[in-house]
Amino acid sequence: MSSTTFKVLTLIISVFTIMQISSAGDPDILTDFIVPPNTTLDGNFFTFTGFRSIFSPNTLSAFKVQKASKAEFPALDGQSVSYAVLEFPGGSINPPHTHPRSAELLFTVQGSLQVGFVDTTNKLFTQTLQTGDVFVFPKGLVHFQYNSDTQKPAVAISAFGSASAGTVSIPSTLFNTTIDDNVLALAFKTNVATIQTLKKGFAP
Repeated sequence: MSSTTFKVLTLIISVFTIMQISSAGDPDILTDFIVPPNTTLDGNFFTFTGFRSIFSPNTLSAFKVQKASKAEFPALDGQSVSYAVLEFPGGSINPPHTHPRSAELLFTVQGSLQVGFVDTTNKLFTQTLQTGDVFVFPKGLVHFQYNSDTQKPAVAISAFGSASAGTVSIPSTLFNTTIDDNVLALAFKTNVATIQTLKKGFAP
């Protein structure tokens, strides 16, 4: 094989690799939409009313997220989109977490938020968002949102390119599961007593 032929083949393989990476996402469906068994198919199936409560007067004391993913809104199955509304009382946080199946586009609709994510080189990217600002969290990277204003609430809307983006909460995954205390102590370069104290904060 000549060096020119080898270079051409290498280029073709590279292009196909890039195309494969760029097409990653929810699998395409072969119908207009997916209807679960025993479902009445009318306008109600394509309507989600779960966000109505955010427009009612409330006194939230902790961070709250309301989702419209395929679990809550079955009409999204196969559509590669979902939504979430995030409500932040003053001083509250959405702890570090990841979405393994989608990037997140966050739109701040009320108040301000401190946001950030960490890339695979451990570089932290942060921003202070004001009402009307949009921020993107790349797919699979650890990120957070924090309302640093203790007096005013904040509200944001998140859009996802998956009907089921998934959420892996870092604190809960580490300290509210059955990962061995010795493993966690070694990982965090601390002792078992400290790990057990942290776990108590996640006990039901």
